[in-house]
Amino acid sequence: MTWFTDGSDYSAYRPTYPAEIASALAAAAPRTDSAVDVGCGTGQLTVLLAQHFSRVLGIDPSDDQIRNATQAAGIEYRVCPAERLDVSDGSASLITVAQAAHWFDLPAFYAEARRIAADDALLALITYGVVHLDDDLAERFDVFYRDEIGPYWPPERRHVDNGYADLDFPFDRVEIPPMAIERSWTLAEFVGYLGTWSAARRAHEAGAGGLLDALAEDLAPVWGDGRRTVRWPVTVLAGRVA
Repeated sequence: MTWFTDGSDYSAYRPTYPAEIASALAAAAPRTDSAVDVGCGTGQLTVLLAQHFSRVLGIDPSDDQIRNATQAAGIEYRVCPAERLDVSDGSASLITVAQAAHWFDLPAFYAEARRIAADDALLALITYGVVHLDDDLAERFDVFYRDEIGPYWPPERRHVDNGYADLDFPFDRVEIPPMAIERSWTLAEFVGYLGTWSAARRAHEAGAGGLLDALAEDLAPVWGDGRRTVRWPVTVLAGRVA
């Protein structure tokens, strides 16, 4: 089993977002001059925003993630925490956080979001939930997720599981339609994705690294040598920063 070790693995195996997310956010933002993508990782969402905004700033606390981030015209990357953003006051028409807000000190981050927000700026917290597999694969995966790898998730993971339903969000809501990520993956690609989970890394460090290997062995006869559709529901929690 190849375990998540650096940003190159993250970039290779993490799913990318559908283009319509960036389109919807650009349409809801007051202007398309400047966007700030906080907790950008290797730039999965950042590069999509660059197709709509004149300038996009990708922010992540990890040097390794930024070193492996996808480059594109109009994008600048910086290393800093979400709670102390290296961003000018009143400069961002759109502030995004994709699959990361549940790890933040939210009051501190929200204070920073208010500081960097331009007039009527849009703040969007994006999360994709638990992966959905075909019915013949789902039962074994559900046992893995709930009973085997589940104890290695930190408490904040519950926010992902419930689609940010109980995440504190003190802003006037802007409705963004529900979306989904879909990929056609081999079993090796799917297991590679699971290896990027922080819970998988914790399990490995705790001596339970065989969990992923056992899952792959059980799924292999059913999955076969071909590709299967892998789907994640996407939730966008959006609001005006005031």
